Amino acid sequence: MKRCFLAAAWLVWAGVSLDAAEQVIFKDEFKGKLAEGWSWVREDRQAWRVSEEGLAVRVQPGSLWGGANDAKNLLVRPAPDPAGGEVAAAVTVTNQPSRQYEQVGIAWYYDDSHMVKLVKEQVDNKTWVVMGREQADRATLAGKVALDTATVRLRLLVSGSQIRGQFRPDGSTEWLEAGACELPAPPPQAQAKVCLHCYQGPPDVEHWARFTEFSIVRTGK
Repeated sequence: MKRCFLAAAWLVWAGVSLDAAEQVIFKDEFKGKLAEGWSWVREDRQAWRVSEEGLAVRVQPGSLWGGANDAKNLLVRPAPDPAGGEVAAAVTVTNQPSRQYEQVGIAWYYDDSHMVKLVKEQVDNKTWVVMGREQADRATLAGKVALDTATVRLRLLVSGSQIRGQFRPDGSTEWLEAGACELPAPPPQAQAKVCLHCYQGPPDVEHWARFTEFSIVRTGK
């Protein structure tokens, strides 16, 4: 029994989840500050803040969908190479969208024109988890599933050239499938990043989205 306990303690210390043999690469709870390694794309410093409740970002006008590449406050960090094993990047988001295409989520991001996003989005007065792919600003839908909670955990899983999107509604313990597709071919010299973003907000009303519990792991698959 003592030997089993010591083995389990070593796994926790080494950053390995006992539930799924996941190796933790990076975690950020966004508790009062951003961890090292993040950077901003088109930063508007007055439109984001970090507190003990997480990272809050104002959902401003702008977009990344198609050729409209003017969304502000994209928070990015380098992504691990999926050639070393499946990578899962996840974050919990909370917001109350009220405008067409208003959204918040996570993306596997090479640049504004090459990415795969997984977002909570309002479309036609309903809320959805939407997965979309862009290759040279050509946008295609990879999945769309209805959602009825203000808070949802979003997860992108990347293995080789394939990417899947999953989500877990608030109060649930089960991952649901949102979609799957092939990664876009990156432009020359582009490095894959994990990106947190929100956009298509109203210009005259302050809507804020909250990000918590960010993680990047290798799943062991």
